[in-house]
Amino acid sequence: MDLRAEHFEELLERFVAWARGQEKIRSAILVGSRARKEHPADVSSDMDIIIFSTDPQSYLSSTDWLEQIDHYCLTFVEPTGNGRFMERRVLFAGGYDVDFPFLPVEILHQELQTGLSSELGSVFSRGARVVLDKDGLAERMLAELPQLPAVQPPSQDEFLNLVNDFWYHAVWTAKKLARGELWTAKGCSDNYMKWRLMRMIEWSTRAKNGWEYDTWHDGRFLERWADPQVIADLPATYAAYELKDLWRGLLASMDLFHRLALETSQRLGYPYPQQGEQCARQLIAEIQP
Repeated sequence: MDLRAEHFEELLERFVAWARGQEKIRSAILVGSRARKEHPADVSSDMDIIIFSTDPQSYLSSTDWLEQIDHYCLTFVEPTGNGRFMERRVLFAGGYDVDFPFLPVEILHQELQTGLSSELGSVFSRGARVVLDKDGLAERMLAELPQLPAVQPPSQDEFLNLVNDFWYHAVWTAKKLARGELWTAKGCSDNYMKWRLMRMIEWSTRAKNGWEYDTWHDGRFLERWADPQVIADLPATYAAYELKDLWRGLLASMDLFHRLALETSQRLGYPYPQQGEQCARQLIAEIQP
């Protein structure tokens, strides 16, 4: 698949030309890899265009407008990453992937009145380019892009909650394995528990390198910022869809989480809930065949 950067620019130009004629669309901002300088787009990158509209639903519930941009293969609607809004994701002919998050135009007015929120500020700070601005509000908003507050360490309560959450679900997964519910157990071990592990990897990395150290978000570019030993240990924490291997993967996940959580607790000066972990490990040992 040869995804040309020039064709993404052509798609963007056609989108802007179409959106200019849409009274309900007031502004559009290009974000993500095709707008940032750090870790810029490569041949596999998609394109993200945040659209501020007076009637987002009319575009979310319709697909006719897409053909005015280009022929497409697939499209569907899903929540944005923060769950607050909806976006239409489109796979255009040739494999060109474009995401269209639709935000109410009131959000734009609100951000200007109260100051740019950390939620949108964190998105725009990675890179943003205004591509349509009928009312001049998008440029004003980005001109007031604040310095994002420094990342703070988790509180002791946050830390303990994450640790206890992980060990609780380790026991839960073991019970499902003992019952032979492989699908459910794998979903927890290789999904839910992995996101708890990811958060601990982020905390561990920042506790070691300083809280200003950039760990991106949701595991993005993990291989570039995480400790090499963590990267080396991660493959063993994933398992095949097979009972014996699921047990092996669960135990490997437990060992990696334990090491990182214990190191992080020491660096933060927080007590580690050793008794809770020991209880979980004992229960799992009793469950495991």
